Amino acid sequence: MNTGMRITAFAAALAATFGTAYGVGAAVGPAAPDREPAAHAEHGSPASSGHGGHADTVPAGLQISQAGYTLDLETPRVTAGEKSELRFTVRDRDGRRVTSYRREHGKELHLILASRDLVTYRHLHPVRATDGTWSTPVDLPAAGTYRVFADFTPATAGAGNLTLGADLAVSGTYQGAALPGPAATASVDGYTVTLRGDLRPGKASELTLSVSRDGHPVTDLQPYLGAYGHLVALRSGDLAYLHVHPNGEPGDGTTAPGPDVSFTATAPTAGTYRLFLDFRHDGTVRTAAFTVHAGKTAPAGTPEPATGEEHGDDGHRH
Repeated sequence: MNTGMRITAFAAALAATFGTAYGVGAAVGPAAPDREPAAHAEHGSPASSGHGGHADTVPAGLQISQAGYTLDLETPRVTAGEKSELRFTVRDRDGRRVTSYRREHGKELHLILASRDLVTYRHLHPVRATDGTWSTPVDLPAAGTYRVFADFTPATAGAGNLTLGADLAVSGTYQGAALPGPAATASVDGYTVTLRGDLRPGKASELTLSVSRDGHPVTDLQPYLGAYGHLVALRSGDLAYLHVHPNGEPGDGTTAPGPDVSFTATAPTAGTYRLFLDFRHDGTVRTAAFTVHAGKTAPAGTPEPATGEEHGDDGHRH
């Protein structure tokens, strides 16, 4: 788009089918992995409904309501470039605010924000009030439609992990951005992260991300939320969500603190995915981003992803 367009309103919801919604899901029912990850399970694969253990066929993050829980986004619109407070609640099937959660990697709830073009990314940890209302400061740089993902596990007996999604409108002058091309390396704040392995549709595969700085391997990564790295994948075009935890964890006697962080992941279908790796070093959390193709050959000569930005402990940017 050559000229800016003032955005004053956005569509509040998209269809919750795989072809029209948001990121790492499947046009048909997702295939089960060939093997389980060595340590942590994937979040964002179709979650158990909590009733008889049957899996939902809609990929995680595409629905605002699932298994009797609803994401109530109380701040549906913010302004680009301005600090705002994002507020939301999770409600049960009776409309009551949920106030009890199981901790996953040190937090009751993980909040992911991503722009539809997958250029802007945030991993936030909001604060919950006693009445069940969650809040977090946000400062989003560009106008457009964003997806808010709440990744949590209710403390109700039999409840499984859920990722609910809702649209957030960010008003301002909109300029569309192209998805960065696929590349095996990404740079952020002087660090270089190299990706080895292929993301495969319908089959579990190992992805290894190696962190270096100034040409030297980083061998003293610091634990962040109980792991040396966290990986979120979003599929381009619908932003269905997959949160993959690494194989191994700090203190298990076998997992080294870098330079390699490995993950076992499954792409339910062929497509283009954006991977976001969070890692911590020298007290700062940083995010390296990659564009990859599952079940396709990446075009030759494509550019590297854009350089990321420095992050703080409570939320980080890309």
